[in-house]
Amino acid sequence: MFKIKKIVLLILTFYTVSAFSQISFGESKKINDQWKFILQDNQDFQNELFNAETWKTVNLPHDWSIKGQLSPTLASGTGYLPGGIGWYRKSIDIPLERKGQKVFLYFEGVYNRSEVFVNGKSIGKRPNGYISFAYDATPDIKYGEKNTIAVRVDHSKSADSRWYSGSGIYRNVWLIYSNPIHITQWGVYAYPELNKNSGVLNIEVDLENGLNDKESLELVNELINNKGKIVAKSVNKIKIEAKQSAKVSTKIKVNNPEIWSLEHPNLYQLKTTVLKAGKSIDQTITQTGFRSFTFNPNKGFALNGIWMKVKGVCLHHDAGVLGSAVPIEVWKSRLETLKKIGVNAIRTSHNPQAPDFYKLCDELGLLVLNEAYDEWEYPKRKWIEGWNVGTPGFEGSYDIFTDWSEKDLEDMVRRDRNHLSVFAWSIGNEVDYPNDPYSHPVLDGGGDTGFSQAVYGGYKKDAPDAMRLGDIAKRLVSAVKKYDKSRPTTAGLAGVAMSNETAYPGALDITGYNYTESKYLSDHKKYPNRVIYGSENRHDMEAWLAVKNNDYIFGQFLWTGIDYLGESRSWPSRGFNSGLVDFLGQIKPRGYFRQSLWSNKPMVYIGTYISNNKKTEELSKDAWPIWNYEEEQTIRVVCYTNTAKVRLELNGTIVGEEKEYNEKNGIIYWDIPFKSGKLEAVGLTNDDKEISRHAIVSSKQPYELTVKVENNTINKDKGVAQLIIQVIDENGAPVMLSDNEVTCSITGPAVLLGLESGNNTDMTDYTDNKQRGFHGKISAYIQATGKMGLVEVKFTSPWLKSIKTALEVK
Repeated sequence: MFKIKKIVLLILTFYTVSAFSQISFGESKKINDQWKFILQDNQDFQNELFNAETWKTVNLPHDWSIKGQLSPTLASGTGYLPGGIGWYRKSIDIPLERKGQKVFLYFEGVYNRSEVFVNGKSIGKRPNGYISFAYDATPDIKYGEKNTIAVRVDHSKSADSRWYSGSGIYRNVWLIYSNPIHITQWGVYAYPELNKNSGVLNIEVDLENGLNDKESLELVNELINNKGKIVAKSVNKIKIEAKQSAKVSTKIKVNNPEIWSLEHPNLYQLKTTVLKAGKSIDQTITQTGFRSFTFNPNKGFALNGIWMKVKGVCLHHDAGVLGSAVPIEVWKSRLETLKKIGVNAIRTSHNPQAPDFYKLCDELGLLVLNEAYDEWEYPKRKWIEGWNVGTPGFEGSYDIFTDWSEKDLEDMVRRDRNHLSVFAWSIGNEVDYPNDPYSHPVLDGGGDTGFSQAVYGGYKKDAPDAMRLGDIAKRLVSAVKKYDKSRPTTAGLAGVAMSNETAYPGALDITGYNYTESKYLSDHKKYPNRVIYGSENRHDMEAWLAVKNNDYIFGQFLWTGIDYLGESRSWPSRGFNSGLVDFLGQIKPRGYFRQSLWSNKPMVYIGTYISNNKKTEELSKDAWPIWNYEEEQTIRVVCYTNTAKVRLELNGTIVGEEKEYNEKNGIIYWDIPFKSGKLEAVGLTNDDKEISRHAIVSSKQPYELTVKVENNTINKDKGVAQLIIQVIDENGAPVMLSDNEVTCSITGPAVLLGLESGNNTDMTDYTDNKQRGFHGKISAYIQATGKMGLVEVKFTSPWLKSIKTALEVK
C-alpha cells in the first residue's frame, strides 16, 4: 500500500517514429523486408553458408500461425491454429565505414523461445514471446561484407497459452549502429515534482563507455513544447571510467506546463544529447507530458486532481485475420473506436503490447494498465477441446518463470516506464485461481469465507500451497520498483477469498478483483487501506453499478474490449466474442449499450429480436440493427441510450410511447408488430427536445456492394488501409442478413493481407482473397509494398453489382 495517497507524475514517453527512441540510443533502421522463412527445424539452418533461396520470402512483422489451417484437431485455447518451429534468415550489408561503431539487433517481440545467430554464432536466447530485447552483435559482425542473421523460433508447444498468441517474428526488427560510448538500452528515465504553477522534471540517464580509456563527456537535456520551442534545458559534465557505466541525475524546471489529460493529451519532447569534445556522439528523443495521479481507498482515483471512474477494457494483441502482426493503422482505428464508445483505459491482457500500442495511447489520451504474466511457477489449465470443455492440457511458460521472471518484468518496466499512458504495473492475472494451480484450506468453503467461484473439489493438500503467492508477489514488486517507483503495482485476483489468507494482496499497491464484485464492500470494510478496482468484469449492469455507486471502487475493465482469437468454444469457434467491438473493428450492439453508460455525448441506438416475453431484467445487450421479419410478427425493439427519454417511430408514425431512461438496467424496450419500413428511436431531453436519433431500415434482396475507406492514402513504407465492404439493396439500405461471398482483386503497388468477416463460427481461410460476409459486411486490409503509385481495389460477388475504389500510395 502506498504510504502517501497522492502520486504526482511527469512521465517521459518514447517518441517511436524512429527506432532509436525505443531503444534510446544509436542510429536505427527497420530491417523488416525480404526475410527468408521456413516452417521446419534443422540445425544446419543456423550456418552462415546455408543456402535458403528456396525458402519463402516474407516481410516482417510475420505471424505464421494465422496463415495455418484451422483444424478441430488443434487446441481450442489458441483458436484451433497451429504452432511449430520456424526459421528466419536475412543477409545484411555492414559498410566498411561503420567499423569502429557497435552493431545491435533489436527485436520488439518474437513468439516464442527464440534464438538469434549472426554468421553462424548464437548471440542470445529469449524464451518470453512478448518481451522486447536487443543483442550486441558487434563481436560477430564482418564489416564491409554480407552478414547472415538467422532466427530460430520454437513454438512447438503450440497449446502454451489460454488465448491466441501467434508464432514468429510478429513485431518489428531494427538494426542499430552506435558509438562505443552511448546511452544504455532504455537508459533515459524521467519523473516529476509538480508545484502549483511549475514542475521539476527529474531525469536519469545511464551511459556506457565501451572504450579502453576514461572519457569526459557532456550531457545536454532539452525540453521542447509542441511548437518546437525549447522551454527548459540542463547541461551536465561527467567522466566515465574505461569499460564502465555511469548514471547522470539532473533536473529541469518547467513553468506553467500544459497538462496531459484524456481530453487533451498535451505532449512535449525531451531531446537528450551526449557530446564528446563538443561533438554529438549519441542522441535520443523522448515524448513526455505533465499529469498527476491520486489513489485513495475511500475516494478511488483522480487524474490531475479530478476524481473520475476508470472505464476500461481488457485487450489481447491480435486482430482477427491479421493475427498478432497488427499494423499501427489498425490499432489506431480500434483505439479511436473504443474511445468513441467512452472507454478511457486499457488493460494489456495479459502481456506487454507492441511499442506502437503505447505510442497511440499516449497520443489519443488513454490510460494503460500494463500487465506481464498470466501464470507464474506452475502451469494453468489450457483448454484443448473447447473453453471449459473436455480434458485440459498443461503446456505453458511456467518452465521459464524461475530463471526469467524478474528479468522479463524489469525489461517491460524499463521499456515502457516513460510512456505517459501507463498508470500501473500488473505482475499477474488470475495466478490465484482456486486449484489452478494453488490451493488453500479456505477452498473447503463455509459461511464466512465469501468464496463465490468454483472450488474444483475444495482444498487439495497436494496442490501448490497458496501461501507461496505472497513471497512471489513481493519479489516481482521489488523488480518493478527497481526501475520505477512512480507508479503503483497491481494484479488481477481471481480467488480473492483465498488470496486474502495470504500476503499476496498486501504486496500490491492497488488491488484488482476479477469477477468478484460481491467482495467489494466486505473487503473495503475489512481492509480499509486497500485501493480496490475491478480488473476484469462482465458486461452486466450490476457490475457497472458496483463501480458507479461506490466512490471506493475506482473503475472496472470489461472482458473484453475487442473480440479476440483463442479461448474458443467447441469447434466451430475462432475465438472469444464478448467484445464491444468485433473482429472487423466495428462496434457491436453491446458496444452501443456500453456507450450509453460511458459516453457523455447524447446517443440512442435500437436493435431487435423476436419477442419471447422476457422480463425487463433479461433484456439483451446484443440486439442487432435488423428490421426484416414476417408481417405482424411481434418484435422486441430494445433501445440503449443516455438521453432522458425516447420514443419509437415507424415510417414517421409513433409506434412506441415515450419512455424514460431505465436506471435499473439501462434498457428501454417496446414489443410491436412488424411492418416494413424505417424504424427510428428519437432521444429527448426532459423538456422534450430532440438531441439524438437512430434509424434502422427494412432491406430488400442484396443488390450491390459499397466500400468505405477512412483514408485513401497509404504510406509507401508498408502502410495499411482498411476498407469496409457493405452489401446493400437497390435502395441503398444495408442488407444485414446477407452472407454473400466477396472476392477482392488488386492492381498496383499493394497487396491484400486478408479479408475479415467477424463471424466467429466461420472456420474457412481468411487470408485468401475470398470470404463470405457476416451481417452484410467484410473488411479488407490492403498494404503498400514500398513503391509509390495508384492502387485499384475491386470487389465482386456473384449476382451483385461490383465496386471499385482507388488508393494512393505515397
